[in-house]
Amino acid sequence: MAYAKSLKLFCGNASRALTAGICAHLGMKQGEARVTRFSNGEVRVQIGENIRGSDVFLINSTSPPVNDHLVELLILVDAAKRASAQRVTAVLPHFGYARQDRKDRPRVPITAKLVSNLLVAAGVDRVLTLDLHCGQIQGFFDIPLDHLSGDVVFVNHILSRGFDNLVVVSPDTGSVGRVREFAGRLDVPLAIVDKRRPKANVAEVMNVIGDVNGRRALIFDDMIDTAGTLVKAAQALKDRGAVEVAACATHALFSGTAVQRINDSVLTEVLVTDSIALSAEAAACDRIRVLSIAPLVGEAIRRIHEEESVSSLFV
Repeated sequence: MAYAKSLKLFCGNASRALTAGICAHLGMKQGEARVTRFSNGEVRVQIGENIRGSDVFLINSTSPPVNDHLVELLILVDAAKRASAQRVTAVLPHFGYARQDRKDRPRVPITAKLVSNLLVAAGVDRVLTLDLHCGQIQGFFDIPLDHLSGDVVFVNHILSRGFDNLVVVSPDTGSVGRVREFAGRLDVPLAIVDKRRPKANVAEVMNVIGDVNGRRALIFDDMIDTAGTLVKAAQALKDRGAVEVAACATHALFSGTAVQRINDSVLTEVLVTDSIALSAEAAACDRIRVLSIAPLVGEAIRRIHEEESVSSLFV
């Protein structure tokens, strides 16, 4: 049974271009919301239309600057609840702090759980997100959460280009399950990069498990941050006989000197999505190609609003 109330979409400053694409896919107008700053930097939000009794979707990636965009989303939620929206869904194309999902050493927080608590405390009724760094974060929420996979976007694109002699590569042993499913969709073999990480954001490639000699290697991951791990894995694959090395990742954080590292590497192409708006430097890099998730997220929003199955998007 379709949701009885009207559908309204609003966004913060992190996801304006993506939201425009989602609205275009849905054939609807984006809702009016002003997200500005006071002179001291505090976030100021005003929703510019009546949303009483509406089914409201608030779209904002927690992309850099992460804290600013997270606070924007929380304040948007509060504004929508106080304006008597019937249901509020927080749409986080990229869920920040997802790497802090457990206590891996003494006296550290579980910040992903803290963020989930903040969203629920602000009044979120439902969450829609894409490619969580760790799938178990879904269990941090006691409200419905729909977890989309960017795999379908990459699979459709790769199949349309007709790559031959391809091998999909997992960048570490922890990602093997997801990468194996991706390789299965493409009906190609799987290889694994076995690495050791001495400290955060520093990776040392140790070995490659699987046959990459004479093949086109495609490294598959959920995000690219500093690109240090990525370029070392690419070099290891090239050293072991791969004729070409490319990569794809849903979330393009590209922090620090990531873009320069990609330019200086053996990578021929890096496919990413628009879950995070690219910096000017990344947008100008001819090795980086952006695929839009707007149709995927837009279709998920339509199905949630009309109370249809979301999981069938991935069957």
